[in-house]
Amino acid sequence: MEKNKNNQVKLSLGLFVVYFLVLIWIILFKMQISFNTLPHFRGLNLIPFAGSVIKNNQLDYNEIILNMIVFIPFGLYLSMIKLNWSFWKKTVSIAGVSLLLELLQFLFEIGGTDITDFISNTLGGVAGIGFYIVFSEIFKEKTNKVLNISALIGTICIVILGLLISRVVTYKF
Repeated sequence: MEKNKNNQVKLSLGLFVVYFLVLIWIILFKMQISFNTLPHFRGLNLIPFAGSVIKNNQLDYNEIILNMIVFIPFGLYLSMIKLNWSFWKKTVSIAGVSLLLELLQFLFEIGGTDITDFISNTLGGVAGIGFYIVFSEIFKEKTNKVLNISALIGTICIVILGLLISRVVTYKF
């Protein structure tokens, strides 16, 4: 039983690494294939739910929701890998990574550093922790196995989709 649990944690860790690389590609590299096409601008917004998320004088919920969605797996994976960590330790870790990614965008002039992104990323990660808690109540000791199978299928689909998109972009069909 313990060996199976260790194998599940190892699989979770491997899937988390793939997810994290995709997350960096999305946030820092703006899903670009070439470094030459990266935008070079440095923005800073320290007012929550203002600035970059205001479109036509209205709050653009799409960006906020997408930021939350992209960080939900972070909370799930962290819960799968760090079973003994408290809710708050996981939350602080997610917030720290989100802050680091926002600061790297500013430092390397590859996007806007936005407090709203930080908040929505962190909330997405917290939602992931919450989903893990719910799944734990439903699936009990099989939680990591069920989530790993789902994550593996999702990861394969995302990698195939990414390859197809990059091929389309590369060959400009």
